[in-house]
Amino acid sequence: MNETVKNRCELLMYNWNQAKSAFSFENGMTTMTCANIFTSKDKRSDVDVLKQYKSMLKEKVGFFSDFRSYAMIPIIAIVATSDTPEQTLDYGMEIHGMLKEHFWSSSYLPVAAMMIATMAEPGKFSEIVEKTNAIYKKMKSEHPFLTSSEDSAFCALLAMSDKSIDELVYDMEKCYNVLKGKFFSSNAVQSLSHVLALGNGVPELKCEKAMKIFNSLKEKGYKYGTEYELPTLGVLAMIDEDTEELVAKIIDVDIWLAGQKGFGFFGSFTKRQRLMLAAMMVQRDYIQSDTMQTAAINGTIALLIAQQVAICAAAASAATVSASSNN
Repeated sequence: MNETVKNRCELLMYNWNQAKSAFSFENGMTTMTCANIFTSKDKRSDVDVLKQYKSMLKEKVGFFSDFRSYAMIPIIAIVATSDTPEQTLDYGMEIHGMLKEHFWSSSYLPVAAMMIATMAEPGKFSEIVEKTNAIYKKMKSEHPFLTSSEDSAFCALLAMSDKSIDELVYDMEKCYNVLKGKFFSSNAVQSLSHVLALGNGVPELKCEKAMKIFNSLKEKGYKYGTEYELPTLGVLAMIDEDTEELVAKIIDVDIWLAGQKGFGFFGSFTKRQRLMLAAMMVQRDYIQSDTMQTAAINGTIALLIAQQVAICAAAASAATVSASSNN
């Protein structure tokens, strides 16, 4: 593992420990989501700062607000890493109000709102919300039983693309049809197709790259997750690197993480979650490089936020399982 990636992994562990201290009653994946957002921006978190923005969020939103759902901790991290924290939150709340005119309330809707607030110019908020809704409707017409509230965040990400709605839907459908027989969860395949649609290139070739990475890891004894982990596989597929080199780097990071407190046999994460985090740490080197500027939208930021959507989904899933077992 090279020094840059090792430093990034150590920053992730530092940020995770800070998040665990600030949010002691949250599950491991939720606090890791917070840590990952800080790490993706090469920033160190701080317990007092996290608590400060948690208080600010609670002052601004009502008790039953979507902002106080599973998405609260990721939102706090997004706000805390912003250059204009309070303004970013205010914009997010404004956009959330616009989105609620088209979507049912859910824990994913504020994530979508905060993505738009982070990436877009204020003058384009309304236009992006309308495009988000139009993409969602197209997806819903193609897959009425698969498309649900969690797709709103991916729709918001796609809405900030320079591609037309028809181009995006065509790309998504092509990728979905190629991949749907390869994984058990059709819903996860749909999420993967969303991320693949962000990048340029022939859909079939993007899918082929994703499967090469998946199968190469599996052959080496590292089974990549096939649920909420799949979108991050889509980011890997858009990296211009030899598959075997990429896989070797991911395995190196996974081995390193396995030796850290909280990642072992009795740790807070499954092997598949750990492998997803390892992939995220490796991806950063490539997402920052010029090779990723061929992506259709704001290259670097878009793909980093695609990762955030994936890990937010993981956190929400973990929280749901935890709540069910407690009941």
